[in-house]
Amino acid sequence: MKAAQIVSLDGPDAIEIREVEAPLPGPAEALIRVRAAGVAFSDVLRTRGRYQHKPVLPFTPGSEIAGEIVTAPMGSGFEPGDRVIARAGLGGYAELAVAPIDKIWPLPEAVSFETGAAFFANFGTAHFALVERGQLAPGERVLVHGAGGGIGSAAIQIAKTFGASEVIAVVSTAEKGEAALDAGADTYVLAEGFLDAVLALGKVDIVVDTVGGERFDDSLRCLRGDGRLLVVGFASGEIPSVRVNQLLLHNISVVGVGWGSYEGDRAGHTATQWNALLPHLENGRLRPHVGAVFDLDDAAAALQHVEQRRAVGKVLLRP
Repeated sequence: MKAAQIVSLDGPDAIEIREVEAPLPGPAEALIRVRAAGVAFSDVLRTRGRYQHKPVLPFTPGSEIAGEIVTAPMGSGFEPGDRVIARAGLGGYAELAVAPIDKIWPLPEAVSFETGAAFFANFGTAHFALVERGQLAPGERVLVHGAGGGIGSAAIQIAKTFGASEVIAVVSTAEKGEAALDAGADTYVLAEGFLDAVLALGKVDIVVDTVGGERFDDSLRCLRGDGRLLVVGFASGEIPSVRVNQLLLHNISVVGVGWGSYEGDRAGHTATQWNALLPHLENGRLRPHVGAVFDLDDAAAALQHVEQRRAVGKVLLRP
């Protein structure tokens, strides 16, 4: 089968398209024909050896997939031809991939493979951040950094679906601002000088921070008393430090959001989330913004698109 593999830690340019052996599923895994795969910022980090999990080279990245069951264990509830989405861990940038049975969910007939591949990683992360870790309460105001991207767009929709009264999007360009408004944000401000713009609108209860870096301190200043800053990622490439005196003086909290590490120790957690999100996917309230779609042969270009901050919405690969 064809797969896009990371062969050295030199960035997206080190991706090679290779013919490799099809993966063999284990006793608790299914083999899936991949119809669409999500491109995540973590995949960019993997190409440079900067992600916490460092597989042996060469390897095929890609966790977020949608496709059709090829084989599945008896009693798993899945049959060949079933439409599914899955979290494969690795291996999704390929024509075939394996995933654990407990990380596979039926994809409704009315939902496209592209929408499926763009959905659960981003919306699961946003739901975990805002609803579980952030304890979003009805009527609270939310600020979302990186709001033009996949997780940012998901965070806007999760916030509105689960009770936020207002969502302010922080974006790098007007184009991304329009995408954030389309996702349901009430207004957007540009990242440069965002603090003054946010304070003019009024402080918020929750900040969703996917960027980190130099924005961090000003994000703390955007919070009301009892506010929470949710640390989701570091797309800027810089991990900030916390000035804890600000937390004490203003009674605010910095909350880590590690969806993958949390679910790894808690059997059934992702299934509970899926059940909470599925009705909103089916009725269209939650709708991932699919941005650029690349052929598998162009996996390096897809990763460059994400690394260079050109992505608006979720970037996908189509084998």
